[in-house]
Amino acid sequence: MALKVRKNRTPPPMPSCPLTECMSLLGGAWTPNVLWYLSGGPRRFGELKVDIPSISAKVLSARLRGLATKGVIERTVMPTSPPSVEYALTPLGQELVPAIKAIVSVGHRLKNRAMRAPSTPRN
Repeated sequence: MALKVRKNRTPPPMPSCPLTECMSLLGGAWTPNVLWYLSGGPRRFGELKVDIPSISAKVLSARLRGLATKGVIERTVMPTSPPSVEYALTPLGQELVPAIKAIVSVGHRLKNRAMRAPSTPRN
């Protein structure tokens, strides 16, 4: 006998739903990493590239551009020769830091749990 499909009582997120808005921002590949490293203070492009060695320059540039467009980070051209650019979190970006920290905390617990789990042979 087939199980009856229960109706979901949670309303679906609308296109303008706050959850959808926030997750569309955080859902991009490498975006949480960029925000994490900027939470420690302003960083230049090269410094971020060192912080996140697996990210390509093209993707890092795209993430920084997108986050700046959305008002999460600010891009400041420094008056040096040659000119350099610093990226920093805006007040809106700072509001995302506790969420990123919570995700990191859960990640640590998951990693520790996986390390303690007994390995089972695969067939």
